[in-house]
Amino acid sequence: MVDNIVHIEQDRVTNTVSNDYPDTSISNAFRRIMISEVPSVAAEQVYIFNNTSVIQDEVLAHRIGLIPLKIDPDLLNWVDNSVDESDKFTDANTVVMTLDVSCTKNPNAPKNSTDPKELYRNSSIYARDLKFEPQGNQLENFKNPIEPADPDILLAKLRPGQEISLRIHCVLGIGSDHAKFSPVSTASYRLLPTIDIIEPIRGDDAKKFQKCFPTGVIGINNGEAFVKDSRRDTVSREVLRHEEFNGKVKLGRKRNHFIFNVESTGAMSPEEIFFKSVRILKNKAEYLRNCPIGR
Repeated sequence: MVDNIVHIEQDRVTNTVSNDYPDTSISNAFRRIMISEVPSVAAEQVYIFNNTSVIQDEVLAHRIGLIPLKIDPDLLNWVDNSVDESDKFTDANTVVMTLDVSCTKNPNAPKNSTDPKELYRNSSIYARDLKFEPQGNQLENFKNPIEPADPDILLAKLRPGQEISLRIHCVLGIGSDHAKFSPVSTASYRLLPTIDIIEPIRGDDAKKFQKCFPTGVIGINNGEAFVKDSRRDTVSREVLRHEEFNGKVKLGRKRNHFIFNVESTGAMSPEEIFFKSVRILKNKAEYLRNCPIGR
């Protein structure tokens, strides 16, 4: 089904999907599953022991909850909410992280400096200051480091005498329960644009024709325009405003060819998110196929 990965970065991937039986609902199902049904790990409970900063406890807990965490969701079980609170969180379903920082004056600060980063120690608290506290056999089970996807997310600013001490329980969840569990920041798709040059376009008209499209869509070879990469087209239809191109070009979209753009929050790779959405949709189809008729 996935016939080509057009562009891939650490947290972003663009790939094309085509099938013989075009149905936009299937592509939209992938998009919705990636946003709301692919599980990831995020902070669920924040236990604040001491917070003398200017940021309120609720706001601090909210900011921590929205930090994407690099934790493989397949290594954790779902929390059983039917059990008592004391037995709910275990090493099999919960990752514990702590934050213990206090701000003090820097005795070696440069004279006449006004930069808080030079005047004080721990003047700014970032996501990198969250420390993983392994429970049970987690050190052996978790092969990769447990850390925030972006270490430079600012959590709070402190001044001498202020401190923060807290403990976090991170659990599995899905985006339909809370946006903090959604592994994507954007997930979208569009139909592949088609540009058919009916009559040759040459000379100065070719250069003008090229400027009617985004960079890289139209190329010029031996003075004649040709379609170089229709995927880059934004379907602005600017070319239709010019009389000299009337009847020489036909614009459209390929109805069974979809271009997906998936941008991850950093919790997992975007290609992993897409393939997990395929697996979830397949499981849904299998469930419906095996359901007794009439239920």
